[in-house]
Amino acid sequence: MAWIVLVVSGALEAGWALSLKASEGFSRLWPSVGFVVLLAASMLGLSYALRTLPVGTAYAVWVGIGATLTAVLGVVLLGESLSVLKVVSLVLIVAGVVGLNLAGGGH
Repeated sequence: MAWIVLVVSGALEAGWALSLKASEGFSRLWPSVGFVVLLAASMLGLSYALRTLPVGTAYAVWVGIGATLTAVLGVVLLGESLSVLKVVSLVLIVAGVVGLNLAGGGH
């Protein structure tokens, strides 16, 4: 269960990052409210997962999911540029998260 909550919390991290962008420096009400709600939910999920998962692995997975999903959504939804270097870097983030889990960090 902790892994499922952690993955959802990582996705919520992408949500709060995009909401932060949309808030335009907290000058827009609803994106700012969305940021606070998504941030709180993401942190609560991470804290729940940390009850049973090692902090190093859990945090790396949370950040990796959030960073990768935020970058992908930035390209898809916000028209940010995509380059070979960006794709390779995202693949390396995912590989690092998988590597941590294969190394036994999730047990």
